[in-house]
Amino acid sequence: MKHKICNDQHISKNCLVCGTENGLGLKARFYETSEKEVIALFTPKTEHQSYPGIAHGGISATILDEVIGRAIMAHYGQKTFGVTMDLQVKYKKPVPLGVEIKVVGRITSDRGRRFSGTGELYLPDGTVAVIAEGKYLKRNVDQITDTDFIEEEWFSPDGVCPSEIEV
Repeated sequence: MKHKICNDQHISKNCLVCGTENGLGLKARFYETSEKEVIALFTPKTEHQSYPGIAHGGISATILDEVIGRAIMAHYGQKTFGVTMDLQVKYKKPVPLGVEIKVVGRITSDRGRRFSGTGELYLPDGTVAVIAEGKYLKRNVDQITDTDFIEEEWFSPDGVCPSEIEV
């Protein structure tokens, strides 16, 4: 399925998931769709291994948590974050290392300070390998960190934002 991309999302320097300067990080990139879903792209590396050639299940949970939590930004902007309250993950297939993985997340309920969402992690052939659903607190970045983070560590990624992504 092709998704029309409307925007890319900011990344940071040290985040485990998107950090440009985190040597062990996933280096994921995030894109907002016209349906207000968020798609993450990343390639698990050897450092993310569990069994030989397979990404650790915690990596799958981490990227799903991030993409669902970031889905709130598609509704309220780059300074609105989701802080995880609960995350339920179901593993269906192993996730291989060294290939681009796509993860899709969305908001399913938005009630004031709390929201819920779901997400799926897709293998290169389009098979769903991992699914998750979570509950989050909606927070403005000012409630989480100081203004130095926004000024020094929260920025638009380099490169061209794709016009569509096929999942």
